[in-house]
Amino acid sequence: MVRPLSTNNSPHPASGSGGMRARSAFDLATLFGLAGAFGVVAVAMVGGGTPGAYLDLPAFMIVGGGTLTVTAVSFSTRDLGLAWRMVPSALFRPNPHPRAVARQMLLLAEAARRAGVETLGELLPELRGEPFLYRCLVMAIDGHPADEIEQVLGGEAEVATAAHLRTAAVLRRAAEVAPAMGLIGTLVGLVQMLGSLNNPSAIGPAMAVALLTTFYGAVLGNMILTPLAGKLESNAEQDNLIRTLYLTGAISIARQENPRRLEMLLNSVLPAGCRVQYFD
Repeated sequence: MVRPLSTNNSPHPASGSGGMRARSAFDLATLFGLAGAFGVVAVAMVGGGTPGAYLDLPAFMIVGGGTLTVTAVSFSTRDLGLAWRMVPSALFRPNPHPRAVARQMLLLAEAARRAGVETLGELLPELRGEPFLYRCLVMAIDGHPADEIEQVLGGEAEVATAAHLRTAAVLRRAAEVAPAMGLIGTLVGLVQMLGSLNNPSAIGPAMAVALLTTFYGAVLGNMILTPLAGKLESNAEQDNLIRTLYLTGAISIARQENPRRLEMLLNSVLPAGCRVQYFD
């Protein structure tokens, strides 16, 4: 038995459960993790009674500036610009659920099979919020062969995934450099301190550089850059899954296949906990 075309009293397949358009939202796990980590460190600093002692401009310049410049040696300016634009996606990004996407593709496929692929054109204005899905359906509606859709948009999906992974690589390289710059700053501070043994007033600032550069490097590398790189890699995997679902559905629609077969294809790429049972 086939389920009704529209669910939850939705007038269009594009507005069913979960929605086709990606909803932008803060990634609470990332925000909670970063806030919690810095909160613990802040409590320890305040508990010592001298939080201002952890602020040192020379140490910050050595670690921050050194990490940026040394990382730039390993990548092109284009890679660095791409990373700058894509890092915010770890905190604020579209979050469609794979199961909702799969169900909506089945709704679209069933609508196309019943009334013709051309009727999906009425839904296109509602799908501009998801550019990749929009292009998938436009090609299917325009009558492009399924193989051409797969070739063109499959290549586009690979490029998008590669961009995420390239950004993650930049962050991982920076995470490696930051503690090393902290160590270099420590050596600089120790040399300054040893050269100022006859001047007690200069020993304190030199020791601050020696210690705080290690602190800044550890915080930057292990509390910020490494977690963000991992998040971007996770996002790349999730986005690739969503694009695969969109592309699989569009190819099936272009071939005018039975939606039951599409359900099997979608479940073959969905994680075990996200598989759909659209048909009874």
